[in-house]
Amino acid sequence: STGIGRRDVLIYVHGFNQNFETAVLDAARLSDGLKFSGATMLFSWPSKNSMLNYIYDRESALWSRDAMEEMLDQLVREPSVGTIHIVAHSMGTMVTVEALRQLYDRRGASMSGRFGAVILASPDIDMDSFTSSVARLGGFSRNITVLTVAGDRALGTMRDMAGGVTRVGIAEKEQLDRLGVRVI
Repeated sequence: STGIGRRDVLIYVHGFNQNFETAVLDAARLSDGLKFSGATMLFSWPSKNSMLNYIYDRESALWSRDAMEEMLDQLVREPSVGTIHIVAHSMGTMVTVEALRQLYDRRGASMSGRFGAVILASPDIDMDSFTSSVARLGGFSRNITVLTVAGDRALGTMRDMAGGVTRVGIAEKEQLDRLGVRVI
């Protein structure tokens, strides 16, 4: 924690093809696995929980960015909240990056000190959108760590569905390094 009476927060944002119940369990497992001592939250967006509903889920994720931005803004303004950490998976990374971009536009660099690690696991974001968002986030982008998996078949399929546009989760490490984010 960062100060007396302040409690750090870990937010988990689920990905594509997941229901609320499994997302809650994943958030609990993540928190337990990290032995996180603060409060753990789940930001859940409406997923159809079906492999055949990728477009529906993508639209739902984009629609949810305003709600996530508002939640993050409330946490940033709350005196009892210490450092805010985020772990987002797959399509949930798109919601997260969009919400952080909007919050940064609203609050500027003053919000940066409230956030710790922002982990984007297998990000299902197109490389052009991610590059633009990272540029808008300025120095805040140093908080971001991208976890990639070479040969991720799901992201390869999403790339093909998106007309061949590279997904961040399967981008070349050198491409991501140039953006100033950490890559694992």
